Amino acid sequence: MQFKQLGLAACMFATGLAAQAQTEIQWWHSMTAVNNEWVNDLARQFNESQKDYKVTPIFKGTYDESMTAAIAAFRSGNQPHILQVFEVGTATMMASRGASVPVAKVMKDAGADFNPAAYIPAVAAYYTAPDGQILSLPFNSSTTVAYYNKDAFKKAGLDPDKLPTTWPEVFEAAKKLKASGHSCPMTLAWQGWTQLESFSAWHNVEFATHKNGLAADGYKARLKINSPLHVRHIDNLAQAAKNGEFVYKGRGSTAQASFTAGECAMIQTSSGFYGDVAKNAKFAYGIAPLPYYPDVKGAPQNTVIGGASLWVMSGKKPEEYKGVAKFFEFLSQTKVQAASHQRTGYLPITMAAFDLTDKSGFYQKHPGTDVAVNQMIRKVTDNSRGIRLGNYVQVRTIEDEELEQVWAGKKSGKQALDAIVTRGNELLTRFERSYKK
Repeated sequence: MQFKQLGLAACMFATGLAAQAQTEIQWWHSMTAVNNEWVNDLARQFNESQKDYKVTPIFKGTYDESMTAAIAAFRSGNQPHILQVFEVGTATMMASRGASVPVAKVMKDAGADFNPAAYIPAVAAYYTAPDGQILSLPFNSSTTVAYYNKDAFKKAGLDPDKLPTTWPEVFEAAKKLKASGHSCPMTLAWQGWTQLESFSAWHNVEFATHKNGLAADGYKARLKINSPLHVRHIDNLAQAAKNGEFVYKGRGSTAQASFTAGECAMIQTSSGFYGDVAKNAKFAYGIAPLPYYPDVKGAPQNTVIGGASLWVMSGKKPEEYKGVAKFFEFLSQTKVQAASHQRTGYLPITMAAFDLTDKSGFYQKHPGTDVAVNQMIRKVTDNSRGIRLGNYVQVRTIEDEELEQVWAGKKSGKQALDAIVTRGNELLTRFERSYKK
């Protein structure tokens, strides 16, 4: 009996050691709804694929909130291993010396498979430092696309199989939707990203100096978004708002719910909205490229990256970094990338994942799901490569504040854009000073 008890105890002890041997990797993220389910499934699939590491995804609020929480955690020594950071936080992370470890170094030190050339060039370039080293792992990279309600278009006498390609045509479509009784012909999500950043790149016009902050001395960049074209566009939207043809629904992704509910007929937002639309829309919908002004030379060009990447926080043990590298290897697999792209609408990240999706017939079965990729893989210019500015989280808030004044009829487009440039450049000047220290 004693031998049996000893044997049982030894077995329990060995089981305990095995459980203890599994290294936990904390992953802080900001994904909600269907994309939160996706993140949890990725972690589960990785955990089931091996026994040495356990990735634990933890929702930490919005992108702004998760960055703030991570900074506080880093100061107290309780930072996660992996932090999901949205694209506008990239310059701030780059300037936060010592807070993170470049993903290229993490992968090299672990002897993990990592080939920067495999990624879509525009995506990899955004997260690459001036010295050529990739700093974070592209994850849920997105770009701006247009969604529209085919049923609403049909009711308004519009072609349900084609979203107008130019802004003048979009405004005319909004008028017809309004006349047909639609209470919200058009809305916008992430207004600074869609109507200023992506708008600038799509029209091949300068958003900020020093190659939109991507130059080696990008910390000196200043805003240039009060040009005649920008003013003209915001004033056109203001007139549409006055006529009830454009309805502002709030900051960030707030407006997206009004589209899936069938309330708003057109919306410009992230390609990563696709999973939500596919699951929840009770109407026929379409996905199309962004509209453009046909009289602008060079338009349309290409859109800029959105979404987020995964940063590796410093201060962890070598064995834990090996686990991070293993997880990143898993995320980078072509089949995993292709499945994620098809499920969410985020970019496939690698050309191999794009090719696999194409060969599978997915784009033929789901028209429009290739729009985001096709908008991104064109040859880029200095105006369309991307936007990487310091203190840009705060600049985005200024954009929201000033544009809301326009939609409310309290400011003209020029007044608001001049204010964004003045107030935003004050923050960029402050960032430049702190960067030089």
